[in-house]
Amino acid sequence: MSSRTKNIETFDEVLALCKSYLSKEESISFITRAYEFAREKHEGQFRKTGEPYIIHLINVAYYLAELQVGPSTIAAGFLHDTIEDCGVKKTELAAAFNEDVATLVEAVSKVSQLSYKTEEEFQAENHRKIFIAMAKDIRVIIIKLADRLHNMRTLYAQPLEKQKKIAKETLEVYAPIAHRLGINTIKSELEDLSLKYLEADKYYYIASLLSQKENERFRTIEVMSTRIETLLKEQNIPFKLSGRVKSIYSIYKKMYLKERRFEEIYDLQALRIITDTDTHCYEILGHIHAAYRPIPGRFKDYIAMPKPNLYQSLHTTLVGDDGNIFEIQIRTKLMDDVAEAGVAAHWRYKENVSYDPAAEQKQIEERLHWFRELVSISNEEEQSSTAKEYMESLRKDIFEANVYILTPKGRVIDLPNGATPLDFAYKIHTEIGHRTIGAVVNGVLVPLSTVLKTGDVVDIRTSKTTAIPNEDWLKIVKTNYARNHIKKALMRYNNQQRREEIIAMGRNILEEHLNNDKALIRQVLKRMDDKKFLQSVNFEDIDTLFVAVANKSTNIGNIVDRALNDEDLKKEKVVTPFAKEKTRERNANKMGVLVPGIDSVAISFSQCCSPIPGDKIVGYISKGQGMKIHRADCPNIKAEEKRLLPVEWDYDYVAEHSTLHYADIQIRARERNGLLVEILNLMSQLKVSVNSVNSYKHDTTFTAIVQLCIQVYDLSHLNEVCTAIHTNVNGIQAVTRFSRN
Repeated sequence: MSSRTKNIETFDEVLALCKSYLSKEESISFITRAYEFAREKHEGQFRKTGEPYIIHLINVAYYLAELQVGPSTIAAGFLHDTIEDCGVKKTELAAAFNEDVATLVEAVSKVSQLSYKTEEEFQAENHRKIFIAMAKDIRVIIIKLADRLHNMRTLYAQPLEKQKKIAKETLEVYAPIAHRLGINTIKSELEDLSLKYLEADKYYYIASLLSQKENERFRTIEVMSTRIETLLKEQNIPFKLSGRVKSIYSIYKKMYLKERRFEEIYDLQALRIITDTDTHCYEILGHIHAAYRPIPGRFKDYIAMPKPNLYQSLHTTLVGDDGNIFEIQIRTKLMDDVAEAGVAAHWRYKENVSYDPAAEQKQIEERLHWFRELVSISNEEEQSSTAKEYMESLRKDIFEANVYILTPKGRVIDLPNGATPLDFAYKIHTEIGHRTIGAVVNGVLVPLSTVLKTGDVVDIRTSKTTAIPNEDWLKIVKTNYARNHIKKALMRYNNQQRREEIIAMGRNILEEHLNNDKALIRQVLKRMDDKKFLQSVNFEDIDTLFVAVANKSTNIGNIVDRALNDEDLKKEKVVTPFAKEKTRERNANKMGVLVPGIDSVAISFSQCCSPIPGDKIVGYISKGQGMKIHRADCPNIKAEEKRLLPVEWDYDYVAEHSTLHYADIQIRARERNGLLVEILNLMSQLKVSVNSVNSYKHDTTFTAIVQLCIQVYDLSHLNEVCTAIHTNVNGIQAVTRFSRN
């Protein structure tokens, strides 16, 4: 009798199963010591069923041995409640067995309920503890699944309210992770048992439907098996046949969630064909399709395209000679083992091979791409979110991920229903998500809000520059992973913007302290930006100094006095409001620009880059139009080195005449109604003249670009305007200068 229907009552049964795949005496002795330790510590303890507590531990160890795990894992199965229920310390377990066993037992032990106000908080924190431990060692969850399986088999002994609570937790947490790990034997039984306690009427109704035609169904399967057996024997292909009936919970989902009648469930009865090689799997499929009519659209090739839990098989649905519909599953013996035991089959304990849990964990991460995400979520969320938020991320992003999307190179990405190209982009890499500007699905450019479906091939288009996520993306993404990273990026961006505002505030305080004397400000700033000076006043850089000035944590007067009295600054002959020196000849055109070595030349400002006082500038000798003043970084003069002359601003002249200059700025913002009106109203409030406006929007990125030509006195004035836009208009992503062609 299988352990699925029989309660294991003696240690000898566990030992016999262990000896079927463990031959070393030290392995058997280690497991025996763990059993004896557990029996001693749990002496006098009984379960709600009335059985001695050791019976529960024997069954947990037996289920683990069925999965052919190693001696340490079976030992931890026997000992898994000793810390929680017997007061045994981890150090005691480590001394009696080893650190590996002690760590496993500690990982599956519940957290202290006394630390949490509500039962919900306690459950969420307990789950988080287990899954974070699982991300470090897969054996933790395998032990927990074995523990939960026996608890569900004996759930009848619990009060009705507790039955429903445990069944709900099992269906929402433990069955999904068993499914993700491919441990189908445990997953199916956990689902069926959960349904039995949560919706007993539907459970027993489906069971009765299955029972009513059980004899007829078995006869039909037997006839079909005989025919296929005859067919395959003629082809001299090795095979083994078995039949299976769909689980009650699987039928429940199709009847009550997909609203199908019982008679419309085509894969209710199935034949499983086990052969020796992949090639024979496809050969068998060909022979069966030649002999029977397959139902269109029902063929699935999970050998070429395995499921995320490593499941591989060929599935086809046929119409038999008698009109009955069958599902045929064709796979190799190894595939069948994986289909039943999942990850536990792939990494079964090998006694004569040196066991390395860390190496095994790395292999699992490489093979199970969703497991990499679990590790990523666990590493990032361990300290940065509540237990409830962590479990919500797992539920949405991993447990509910059943839409399979392809990258252009064929990599499979699994996402939850309703996921969009943005979820896909963030699943590939956070930076790809941040830089997303468009998506091509199946060769067609689509909006980022498009809902993806299984089989879609998605190619993400990204910006080459550093990008800030759009706040509206939070309304589009489905996965918690994408949502959390968007929020973090926006928070970092807003914090940076706030820092820039504080820096600007500190600079304004300095300028006011110097009575807004442009020449003096320029000289003092030059000194304050010197590394030696900054070290002398204990600041890393000038921005940090301005932050301290704005926060009033340093005295601006003392800083200025230090700068004005600095020996190096004195050597530079500081220009003060009381003692000005005419160090250069001013240009006759009185444009506020000094041209060393040239007495008279026609000067004008270039309209392509609109230089303003404070910008680094150069002079460009044009043909017949005198000298054009450009910003030094203007892209239009990069290739004109021979016709460029060094020039600089005459700040005395600029301060004296207070001339307005044109400046072109570009505003990138979240696209929304009223954005342009808000910006223009702000310009009016700031008394800034706007000479021209140009705006457009990107439908795929949900951003708007507004280009303004405004009039300002100098670079400081322009920075004040840009800061005001950032501070007072919602949804601003960037404000920059731009050059015209």
